[in-house]
Amino acid sequence: MTELEILNLQATKQALVAGARALGFSQLGVASVDIPEDEQHLLRWLDAGYHGEMEYMQRHGSMRSRPHEMAPGTVRVVSVRMDYWPAEVADAQAVLADSTLGYVSRYALGRDYHKIMRRALARLAEDICERIGQFGYRVCVDTAPVLEKALARNAGLGWIGKHTNLIARDAGSWFFLGEILTDLPLPVDPPATAHCGTCQACIPACPTGAILAPYQLDARRCISYLTIEHKSAIPVELRAALGNRIYGCDDCQLVCPWNKFAQTAAHPDFKVRNALDATQLTALFGWTQSEFDERMRGSAIYRIGYERWSRNIAVALGNAPKSPEVLAALHSRRDDASALVREHVEWALARHGVTPRHEARQA
Repeated sequence: MTELEILNLQATKQALVAGARALGFSQLGVASVDIPEDEQHLLRWLDAGYHGEMEYMQRHGSMRSRPHEMAPGTVRVVSVRMDYWPAEVADAQAVLADSTLGYVSRYALGRDYHKIMRRALARLAEDICERIGQFGYRVCVDTAPVLEKALARNAGLGWIGKHTNLIARDAGSWFFLGEILTDLPLPVDPPATAHCGTCQACIPACPTGAILAPYQLDARRCISYLTIEHKSAIPVELRAALGNRIYGCDDCQLVCPWNKFAQTAAHPDFKVRNALDATQLTALFGWTQSEFDERMRGSAIYRIGYERWSRNIAVALGNAPKSPEVLAALHSRRDDASALVREHVEWALARHGVTPRHEARQA
């Protein structure tokens, strides 16, 4: 590579950093595609069955740790960070402590980040094309088979904490990641170093014990997995531990000391919508399919659908204090069209001392 080519690549990277800032990203870094140790960690995780019903993780295999297999010609991964913590949001711990309210993971209170980040990344790549001419690239946001946290660590954006989330020294962990896979041999950044030290606050904070050990997460026990990715019945033995968490879980991040440095979201689309930061469970359970569609369209929550949303709330109502309002809400959905919802409603009613229907018929 000539000196001029090196200078051009350095200038291109500088343009990427400036362009990313202008588009609302908080940080940008560049990494090579080689992550062999992370690939082995992934394969051991899959072999242990920790991915649960996420069969796509197994199906993608090594492609997830080899970006050049998904996008041939890729030699660099451009990683970006976008902060999402809403500036005006109900206190998370207060909502968790009030079991009449539904707790929604703070990343899902606004509009769907997939679309927001994908558009911004595509614009960033297009701007660079206008500057240097066409080059090979692919934009990825969460749904593509990419080990984004390992690549972001190597790009200097942060380290992987003991809860398996990425942590940045100046921003904690309340942020989204996105990538541009490219054939441009851009200068790489030094990888981030780890700074968890002896702290293990996240491990006992997990309500279901999903963090088995530092850096070891069993997704089958993780509330985020159970309320979002898991399509069938939530295991009975884990339902009580879900408490009032109806979409995702933030407990391991809420106790992380690095989140005192968290940055509030700059993007207006991450503002709280539909008062989802603190809404009565009974009100949420009263939504019809059409109301769910109208209110959740454009949200990350929309992709789990009305059935899983209702299943999750039924469990939370089973964990809520017994009251006429809670019992009325559950009885109103006892004949729900979904067998999955009906089963969770019966479980919730039984928690409040109501005889299950099959037992009542036998009596």
